[in-house]
Amino acid sequence: MPVDASDEIRDRTAATGPRRGFGSVRVRVRVGASSWTTSIFPDAGRGAYVLPVKRAVRTAESLAEGDTASVTVELLD
Repeated sequence: MPVDASDEIRDRTAATGPRRGFGSVRVRVRVGASSWTTSIFPDAGRGAYVLPVKRAVRTAESLAEGDTASVTVELLD
């Protein structure tokens, strides 16, 4: 995820107390017509969160490695 969006997520979740395992944050995600619930994970090296995208979603949305996608992320925690 972009660093600026990750900074905003960190700011919004700071008041909720300790995070889940590995610093993960529960989210609802939409890419194209696909939506699902998952967790995003901090990547200290980049200073950003990582959003895993299931193979079924990548296939349904015709996404390949290196593609850029428009993503909507809703915080659940």
